[in-house]
Amino acid sequence: MKIVVAVKQVPEREAALRVTPDGRGIDESDVEWTMNEPDAYALEEALQLKQRAADAGLGEAEVVVLCAGPERVQSTLREALAKGADRALHVVTPESGEGSLAERGSLDVARLLAEAVKGEQPELVLTGLQSDDLGAGQTGVVMAELLGVPHATLVLQVEFAGQGGGGRRIKVRRELEDGWTQFVEMPLPALLTIQSGGNRLRYATLMGIKRARQKEMRELSAAAPAQRVDEVVRVSPPLRVKQTEMLTGAAEEIAAKLVERLRFEVKVL
Repeated sequence: MKIVVAVKQVPEREAALRVTPDGRGIDESDVEWTMNEPDAYALEEALQLKQRAADAGLGEAEVVVLCAGPERVQSTLREALAKGADRALHVVTPESGEGSLAERGSLDVARLLAEAVKGEQPELVLTGLQSDDLGAGQTGVVMAELLGVPHATLVLQVEFAGQGGGGRRIKVRRELEDGWTQFVEMPLPALLTIQSGGNRLRYATLMGIKRARQKEMRELSAAAPAQRVDEVVRVSPPLRVKQTEMLTGAAEEIAAKLVERLRFEVKVL
């Protein structure tokens, strides 16, 4: 079984981002980069699936990590290899200018990744639900359409469901609203977008880092030309507004109001 995990390199969450002078992008000159967190959960799910396949006697699975971007994304690919991925594919794009990721929309990026996936012919493709920087949540589902395979989103867990309907099948647990989940059985090949929080992320061990240096990382040319159909008109940093609200009433009423604010406004519960 072959599993391809598409990951993205994004700015660190705590990075101090500055808008470019023309107001149409982010100044990336001194930004620290890291693996997109939802993609890290997709990688973790793939590595656990590999172990479950071995435990169930389904044969050895191969985890291939895929990333598009300039030379700097190889650090993210090496991190994935250190965590346990078997090999890596780097779709090379320029750092800036024509053909770079900044000049591509979700459809363009999905085309790049889909072309690379076609060459691998995997049974399963995993991506994160969305990226921490743009948060469009479109790349994975567009890839599924381009590849012509069924897909499921907001996936928390994947299990093998045996044979049926002419091939191997999987059962996925999807997150719904208000704490509800849904179980869906689907055939392979398929594409899943993974929700954050379904597993505990592993760290790269010292031995894993050493082994990563010996694992294959293959560079691929960007097969799909940049054909962006949307345009970024202006980028603005979020406004920080301080507001104080005094809650009154009995202790029970104040506690209920506080929980409501934390849950629906602050969204930390």
